[in-house]
Amino acid sequence: MFLHIVLFRPKPEVSKADREAMFAALAVAATEIPSVRRFHLGNRVTHGAAYERTMPQDFPFVAIVEFDDVAGLQAYLTHPKHAKLGELFHQLQEATLVYDYAMEQPLPFRSR
Repeated sequence: MFLHIVLFRPKPEVSKADREAMFAALAVAATEIPSVRRFHLGNRVTHGAAYERTMPQDFPFVAIVEFDDVAGLQAYLTHPKHAKLGELFHQLQEATLVYDYAMEQPLPFRSR
């Protein structure tokens, strides 16, 4: 399994209409690109943990996209519907971080 993880912070001046267009493009990418297995969109939560003070930047949103293999990830990245999403991201984001991960088999944990 491969994960495509996007942390993002929209520009403060982004209009409500532009923000809605960006989230609509995310929904299209999530549902209409065949290689996407799962797509999660989340809001950052802070709860007073010590590691929160070490974060050099705040990213209020995350998109986590799951693929079966690297070919599926690459098909997603080159898909025309992802291109539309990418255009909006470049226009509307103040900052982004994007990482791809190959997920290993789960570690064998014992339940208590």
